[in-house]
Amino acid sequence: MSQPISVISKGLVRERQRAGLSLAEVARRAGIAKSTLSQLEAGNGNPSLETLWALCVALNIPFARLMEPEVNKMQVIRRGEGPAVVAELADYKAVLLATCPPAARRDIYLLTTQPGADRISSPHPQGSVEHIIITQGRALVGLVDSPVELNAGDYISYPADVEHIFRALEPDTMAVLVSEQS
Repeated sequence: MSQPISVISKGLVRERQRAGLSLAEVARRAGIAKSTLSQLEAGNGNPSLETLWALCVALNIPFARLMEPEVNKMQVIRRGEGPAVVAELADYKAVLLATCPPAARRDIYLLTTQPGADRISSPHPQGSVEHIIITQGRALVGLVDSPVELNAGDYISYPADVEHIFRALEPDTMAVLVSEQS
């Protein structure tokens, strides 16, 4: 799994410019070499979790903002894929699945499902988004007209303000559902 350096580099440039800071000033605040920051902004390098964290502190932004992917209507991240960063000093890897918009509410549910009747949900309030991670089994999930088959470890997000479906494909399929309303 590779780090999303192109996403990170765009985020670094965007956030540094938003803050009105020079390359040298951000590097100084983060405690890294100016040349390192320049390389990262150019889309080169392999930044550690610690380096990215220091840059976020220097820019006064949440860590996830650097790795925010472009917004799509539906997003699927398969197990073993997705924007990841690794720690230098520990066997630790973090994969960003989704960021939370400002002032949004997120409710988290653990789903336990069985094959049989589909769970078809009516549209939720406008702007609602659902995030699902399959933790056990397999399921068909997403918009009614274009559901996606997911396995354990896979992630999907989709607009929940349109009709959507969850169909267990194996007994005792489990998932974590995060319902987001803004």
